[in-house]
Amino acid sequence: MTWTGSFQRMNFRAILCADTVDADHIGMRVQWNCRFPTDADTSRNRHMVGTWLCHFSPVKRALTYTLRLLVILAVAGSARAGNITVKGSDTLVVLAQKWAEAYMSKHPSTKIQVTGGGTGTGFAALQNKTTDLCNASRKIKPGEQANCIKAFGRRPTEYKVCLDGLSLYVCADNPVQELTLAQLADIFTGKTRNWRDVGGTDAPIVVYSRENSSGTYEFFKEHVLGGKDFAVGAQTMPGTAAVLQAVAKDRNGIGYGGAAYGAGARHIRVKPDGGSPGIEPTEENVLRGAYPISSHLFVYVNPALDKGEVARYLAWIRSDQGQKVVKDVGYFPLPKNQR
Repeated sequence: MTWTGSFQRMNFRAILCADTVDADHIGMRVQWNCRFPTDADTSRNRHMVGTWLCHFSPVKRALTYTLRLLVILAVAGSARAGNITVKGSDTLVVLAQKWAEAYMSKHPSTKIQVTGGGTGTGFAALQNKTTDLCNASRKIKPGEQANCIKAFGRRPTEYKVCLDGLSLYVCADNPVQELTLAQLADIFTGKTRNWRDVGGTDAPIVVYSRENSSGTYEFFKEHVLGGKDFAVGAQTMPGTAAVLQAVAKDRNGIGYGGAAYGAGARHIRVKPDGGSPGIEPTEENVLRGAYPISSHLFVYVNPALDKGEVARYLAWIRSDQGQKVVKDVGYFPLPKNQR
């Protein structure tokens, strides 16, 4: 007896051979061959083959077990299509969601779940093996790398996925148009507390920052504040979107975030020093290294998982299609030589 069919994009063929043992028992030999695609857009296929030999009584039980086997094989084929979990940087979370939506629309059997929480949270999940991919707005720290090596025996693989011009945002009504890196450091450490001291109105400066689990927080602290602590009175916000929402409503506010989060507030030009012109966080300025607060954004993965659907998804992110999503969201695509 032969069964053929399909389930979740997998085609299977099973041959049931019955050998009578006695009047009440039957020997069942099931030969099965499953073919299922590895990619929804290609004709490449994988096979699962094997033989199942056993004895049952009565015959009804044999047929029941055979059908259960076929269901198990079908589910196994479906699982190969891939479920991918992504966790980490809030700076990257909107882009990561757009990537996932675009990829799943072309690969409907792949399910991608994206959550934020901050770069530090993403690295913790990576080492605990509770996420496949970690989004990061900074490079991995030595301690985080050591924890990953301890957890899965190898350092995580790093992929650069796009470029960001870390932007400084103020309310649209704020008259200040540009600030030097030194002025920014003084503002965010609390040394300068009035807009009047940097060319604005006589009003207190309200600083909005990120949680210390944020990679953007750490990058800003290192590259703008020179490692100094943020002002004691800085308002800590749970994500970049929250920073922008607060600044947009606060005439005296200032905050920082990714280039893609400018809606509702206005970015200011940044001057490397007092004698330099203010520089906009544009793609051209970031790519040529003129904008002084630019960086790569990253995805990290356990090398053992960097295969199959995960590897194909990471390759797609860095392809022309994936990088088009980067530009649509408001970040800057990787140059060809960095993909």
